[in-house]
Amino acid sequence: MTDIERLKKLQVPAGDSIPCVLDTDAYNEIDDQYAIALLVKHERTDLKAIYACPFFNENSSSPEDGMEKSYGEILNLLTLMGREDMKKNVFRGSRGYLPDEKTPVQSGAARHLCDIAMQFTPENPLYVVSIGCITNVASALLMRPEIADRIVVVWLGGHSYSWPDTNEFNMKQDVAAARVVFDSGCPLVQLPCMGVVSAFYTTGPELEYWLKGKNPLCDYLVSHTAGTAEKYAKGKVWSRVIWDVTAAGWLLGERFMRSEIVHAPIPGYDNRYSFDGGRHLMLCVTHINRDALMGELFRVLAPTS
Repeated sequence: MTDIERLKKLQVPAGDSIPCVLDTDAYNEIDDQYAIALLVKHERTDLKAIYACPFFNENSSSPEDGMEKSYGEILNLLTLMGREDMKKNVFRGSRGYLPDEKTPVQSGAARHLCDIAMQFTPENPLYVVSIGCITNVASALLMRPEIADRIVVVWLGGHSYSWPDTNEFNMKQDVAAARVVFDSGCPLVQLPCMGVVSAFYTTGPELEYWLKGKNPLCDYLVSHTAGTAEKYAKGKVWSRVIWDVTAAGWLLGERFMRSEIVHAPIPGYDNRYSFDGGRHLMLCVTHINRDALMGELFRVLAPTS
């Protein structure tokens, strides 16, 4: 794949029925739920599958436990949206992180991504939206490298290149997987966290005004977000990033964010990027139009008619 061919694929997709899959650590935080709902409910997206990916923090006892809890949360959200029909397209992902940069972790999610990606072509690719550690996607690329020119990966991970480190949850959990994806040459859109998508946040009053009482899904999102925020805010003024929405939002239109073409950086095991001007090109999001994307999110989650 040449850089010219790669850059053609990195244009925001036009038209309706955008074919995509979503890779998510849905139980880890409060923002995956918003991104899942946006891709399920948006009239322009054709969500083919949802993959549960591993995570390990205070909300799980191991990466495998995090993946299993995420799998359950995905099913819970589909129930709230009345989309029982989609549950057959939810797949368990990796039970752990990559042991090295050459060995994939077998999972239902990785195998499904390999199979479904081969149904697409370089001219009409599948969009892979990843909002957790990128183990499942890296495993699929290692298992079947030829899918690299049949997919476009949109990943929320790492920090902006001006940030002093890459010590970000999605990246630091599985640096080997990040290196596999950044080295694969597949068309890649990166949404860095601190310094870029950290601008995408909401507040309790805003959620209550736009979402509360609209439907069971909206009530769940408002309650879950406010409850989580109260654990650390304890009655103080608070705002909460729901930055995973931005990765889903990239598919939906150029008006929601700005990007720049860069040479693919090299994620390091020392929580730093390395840079090489001879590497292949990719897209890095540099700015989020917060109000425009938040308005689109609320329109889709709580339609007025």
